[in-house]
Amino acid sequence: MIRTGDPRSLGVPSSEARLRFDTELQELGGGPRRRLLMVDDEPAFELSSYCGTCPLLFRRLQTARTTLSLKSMQERLTSTLDDPDADAVIDAFGALLPEGEYLPLLLDVEPRLVIPGKEGDYFSGEQVTTWGIDQFWGLPEYPHTPYYRTFETAVDADAHLYEFVVPMVPPTWNEREHVEEYAALMGRGTVPTAVAISTLDVCQPALGLGDDPSAHWGLTHFLLDGHHKLEAAATAGSPVRLLSLLALGESLAAPDDSTRLPALRTRPRSPRATTGT
Repeated sequence: MIRTGDPRSLGVPSSEARLRFDTELQELGGGPRRRLLMVDDEPAFELSSYCGTCPLLFRRLQTARTTLSLKSMQERLTSTLDDPDADAVIDAFGALLPEGEYLPLLLDVEPRLVIPGKEGDYFSGEQVTTWGIDQFWGLPEYPHTPYYRTFETAVDADAHLYEFVVPMVPPTWNEREHVEEYAALMGRGTVPTAVAISTLDVCQPALGLGDDPSAHWGLTHFLLDGHHKLEAAATAGSPVRLLSLLALGESLAAPDDSTRLPALRTRPRSPRATTGT
């Protein structure tokens, strides 16, 4: 954590926002079906369910095909952003978002690229330890995208914070030349800035599902700008600065949980300690 700003109202009417949250209804009007992150009126990601005991989720959908970078901010974000209340940057990206309350967080992260099902994958690792495998498919949850892990720490004895940075499109779509340019820039000591809209989902399993029935606090940053920067940082083992706009009204967390987040993010990084380790 570098700094945190005060919660602030941002965004435009939902019908005008390029990115918004939505709930898909069952065809026969049965109730909520999927919680969605929408981009340009297309479902981009399926998010954690409202059910209360379901596992944490971010799953890329077939219509997630675009990023939300702003050319007007490119030069500003090539350098290090030092103020989470930088009005020019926040207002520019706020115009892409739906009206709501957002908490600006300014973080330094050292991203580690994770491939689903491979070493370090949260969904086939820590999530299985808590929820077990999906009872219908007989498999772990699958996010359908590579993603970055950046931080984790204990909330308390029965809860753990996991942080992720999720690209809107996979790193294989990035332009190699731009990735190499940022890697060279980082090699000279520059820490460029990425921007994300974020959610905090607190997910608590039902009893008896897994070996470690702890609550998972999932801080998930969906990249608006910085796809090439994150890949370059992961490749070079360098830090990148992240301006997170935490959507308070769209997170599955109590107000007190969101209030605790800045302090939790200053704690030392630590993996989840379980009785079996």
